[in-house]
Amino acid sequence: MASAGVLSANPGRILVVDDDLRIQRLLHRLLSAEGYVVHSASSGTGMRRALDEKRFDLVILDLRLPGGEDGLSLAQDLRATSDVSLIMLTGKGEPVDKVVGLELGADDYVTKPFDRRELVARIRSVLRRAALTRAVAHQPGDAGVFRFGGWTLDLARHELTSDSGQPIELTTYEFLLLSALAQRAGQVLSRDRILDVIAKRNWQPYDRSIDVLVGKLRRKLKDDPRRPRIIRTIRGVGYMLMPPTGQR
Repeated sequence: MASAGVLSANPGRILVVDDDLRIQRLLHRLLSAEGYVVHSASSGTGMRRALDEKRFDLVILDLRLPGGEDGLSLAQDLRATSDVSLIMLTGKGEPVDKVVGLELGADDYVTKPFDRRELVARIRSVLRRAALTRAVAHQPGDAGVFRFGGWTLDLARHELTSDSGQPIELTTYEFLLLSALAQRAGQVLSRDRILDVIAKRNWQPYDRSIDVLVGKLRRKLKDDPRRPRIIRTIRGVGYMLMPPTGQR
C-alpha cells in the first residue's frame, strides 16, 4: 500500500495544461519545489502530444482554453482513453456544474486564484487515492471482488459485469461510489461520509451530487428506486448497499 513517505520519495509526474504562461511558470516552480516532475502544454493538441510521449500521474487542466476545445471536452476525451488522475482549474466566478465534472471523471476542482498550499494538498490527496486504488490490483485471489444482486464488481480490473458476464461502463465517480458502498455492504453511509470516502475534500452541505450519482447507478444496475433491491435509500441519512442474502 502506498504511503505518504512513498509519495514524498517519488511524488510523480504532472502535466499542466493551461494557455496562461504565468500559470504554467507558477505551477512549474511550485510543484518542482515539492519534488514533482512538471511538464506544460498550452492546448489540447499539446496535451495529447505530451501524453503520447510520456507517462503522467496527474493532469492539471484549465477549464477555459483557446480554440475549438475547452477543458470539459478534453476531460471527456481524456477519460475515454486514460485513467490518469485529473484536477480541473476554473476561473473565479465561472459557474461549474459539479455533477458534469463528476460524470467526466475529474478528481477535483481548484478555483483560480488558488492558495498554493491548498493546491499542493489537493494534488497529494488525489495522487494518494490513485496509489491506493492501484494497490488493490496486487491483492491475491478474489480480494477486491464483490458480488451483489447478480452483479460482480472487480476493483482491480475497474470493472462491473452482469451475471451473464456483460461489462457495464461506469464513470470514474460511479465506480468510486459503487466501490465505497460494496466495501461497506450492509452499512449505512451518509452523503457526507460518501463524499469524504470518494472525494477526500469538503463539499458544501447543499451538494446533491451523490443523489445524482446514485440515480445513474441504479439505472445501470436496473435497480428500481421505488423498490430497490441493491442500493437502499435510508431517509434523512444516506444510502446502503444491500448485503448478499444470508448476511446482515
